[in-house]
Amino acid sequence: MRLDEPGWWYRPAGFLSTLLAPAAWAYGRAAIHRFRNGAGYRSSLPVICIGNLTAGGAGKTPFAMYLIGVLRQLGEHPAVLSRGYGGRLAGPHLVTAGDRAGDVGDEPLLLARHAPTFVARDRAQGARAIERHAAELRDATVIVMDDGLQNPALHKDLVIAVVDGKRGIGNGRTIPAGPLRAPLSFQLPLLDLVVLNRAETDEGPGLDWPWLATCSAPVLPMQTGTSDGAKALFGGRAVVAFAGIGEPRKFFATLAALGADVRDRIAFPDHHPFTEADANRLLGLAARHHAELITTEKDYARLEGAETGPLLALQQRTRTLPLRVWMRDEDAQRLTTLMREKLDAARRQ
Repeated sequence: MRLDEPGWWYRPAGFLSTLLAPAAWAYGRAAIHRFRNGAGYRSSLPVICIGNLTAGGAGKTPFAMYLIGVLRQLGEHPAVLSRGYGGRLAGPHLVTAGDRAGDVGDEPLLLARHAPTFVARDRAQGARAIERHAAELRDATVIVMDDGLQNPALHKDLVIAVVDGKRGIGNGRTIPAGPLRAPLSFQLPLLDLVVLNRAETDEGPGLDWPWLATCSAPVLPMQTGTSDGAKALFGGRAVVAFAGIGEPRKFFATLAALGADVRDRIAFPDHHPFTEADANRLLGLAARHHAELITTEKDYARLEGAETGPLLALQQRTRTLPLRVWMRDEDAQRLTTLMREKLDAARRQ
């Protein structure tokens, strides 16, 4: 859970949620009004949007990386469009090797390893930039829009919501009474596909959630796990784990499942910009516990570029735990078929 998310969002609605219901109603109405009154730019390239129904992490960035691979198998040349959350650049800006998380955000740095990636606060301007640079971007044929499901600025040809397979939509209420970014009754009709992100060991709720029965879009499970050999690398090792992602507990649980001796777990808010004080604290914990430091690839992206001092020491002392996602063959085929249909339809318009 993000440190800035109330824990009661993911429990049955109670007193606080009810107290905040009027504010949630106003927030939801504003989100709907903004969407319905936005003039969406229609790009000359098909646009696939990967978003969240809720605030907080659900695994959309790993899924975006997976989707980029699927698109390449179909002969497409994807280019990524991201808001660049946490970065100072408004864009449009093509992410390069010299960029840092403070410039473009952490997620674009990861995505740029898989496909040409633009950051742009204005999504329509970002799409136009990709169109202008299509030849330079290895003849970009499709835009993968990271986040922005509720953003009306850009017309979307395929809308995919990634949902956390354990937390789901929490109490089902809108911010601030719950985690939803807009009322569920408004969001669900926008969707062409729901991807349920589950850890490979998950046995909890999921496909049988009642709210999914009201969704006309197909639902496909996606599995998240570690790369081959991770157990041999981390099993039995003493580690101090830290993470500033949407759901740090998932990362800590994964390490424990690999057999790592997790001496301490330090959770930061999502996209947290690490400071020298953070670095000194983590380095001190590692020394005290005689343990290695380990974090996620997304967190490590925010450490890269440090030149001196404690942050450089933290960068040099920290290892990452790579994760991978996959789908069963039949689910991957359903995803491929849906994408072919939507891409073909977009190009006929």
